[in-house]
Amino acid sequence: MSNVPDDLRYTNDHEYVQLTDDPDVVNIGVTDYAQGELGDVVFLNLPSPGDTFEAHQAFGTIEAVKAVADLYAPVAGEVVEINGDLDADPALVNTDPYGAGWMIRLQVDNPSDLEGLMSPDDYRAHIGE
Repeated sequence: MSNVPDDLRYTNDHEYVQLTDDPDVVNIGVTDYAQGELGDVVFLNLPSPGDTFEAHQAFGTIEAVKAVADLYAPVAGEVVEINGDLDADPALVNTDPYGAGWMIRLQVDNPSDLEGLMSPDDYRAHIGE
């Protein structure tokens, strides 16, 4: 059974959104379910700070032993930080997807868009748990 924290929001594409101390900035990464389906993560292609994305636009790729997949922005915004630790240790996505394995910090264009993302219960139903 996958870990689905109750304090996050989720997408159909298996990204999560984690609020930060700044109400306009969120951490984005892939869910425990997604990393489990992908297998051992070996490489991430992430955007640069200052890049902007629309909701559902691909912001990078994740490469694992089993597959390569696109990563999608849950909401529109501007990248304010990437997790540089993933360059040296992409497996952090596997070992700690909701902590050290976060991928980007996004300044959200419209924070009310976060309300349109899946609740933890909705996400559990989406993955069949």
